[in-house]
Amino acid sequence: MDIASFIGIFGGLGVVAFGAFLGGSAGGLIHLPSMPITMGGSYMCLFLTYPLSYTIGIFKVVGRVFKVTDYGEKALVQRFVALSEKSRRAGLLALEEEIEDFEDPFMRSGLRNVVDGIDGEAIRSLMENELNQMEERHNTWVSLVNAWATLAPGFGMLGTVIGLIGMLLNLDDKSALGPNMATALVTTFYGSLMQNWLLVPIATKLIYQNNMEVKSKEMIIEGVLGIQAGDNPRILAQRLVTYLTPSDRKAIEAEVLKD
Repeated sequence: MDIASFIGIFGGLGVVAFGAFLGGSAGGLIHLPSMPITMGGSYMCLFLTYPLSYTIGIFKVVGRVFKVTDYGEKALVQRFVALSEKSRRAGLLALEEEIEDFEDPFMRSGLRNVVDGIDGEAIRSLMENELNQMEERHNTWVSLVNAWATLAPGFGMLGTVIGLIGMLLNLDDKSALGPNMATALVTTFYGSLMQNWLLVPIATKLIYQNNMEVKSKEMIIEGVLGIQAGDNPRILAQRLVTYLTPSDRKAIEAEVLKD
């Protein structure tokens, strides 16, 4: 569970609500008819923008921001160093018995190609193509969330226009002009809130998660190709630790690269 996402969701809403309370307008921000116009209308437009499977699946993807993503970069360095030592000591075929134990199909496929004696350039091409396709899928989901973020304020303005039309049709009641104007502006508030409080931050976190996964896959490619080329385990470790954060790198260097 990603605590930071929950802090952002409830903390952001809490700050807005607190500010509205201090300004004396908290009660006026709740207007049920404005919600379907802004939230429902902008979401329905996604069906026109993207295929059905993507529009329906957006909520499952959004749920990813509430999960901690750990791709085990430190463990990857340790595992590849151990595999490199074993392959240099007993040959590449000795790795075959370990391959099926790997949970990551990307890593398992790459090492299977190494054991099968496939050329290094061919392995790199296959793995990089798979990585590119994964990143393209992720970017499609991010663009879907960004599209919703773009549509929400527009539908907020649409709701405001609808409210203003209703207000202008009842100009005879001067006492209702102020409340009606406030109600009309609520939909603009909802659209802006959806965009800045929810959708843009969610898209940004999905980009961050994609970048982390891409980095781990790049580590796997380097590790697989290092084993295929018969690199010295120490050299391979030095290459892989460059992907780690300074703190993780220091810990791994003390363990793996110690004299």
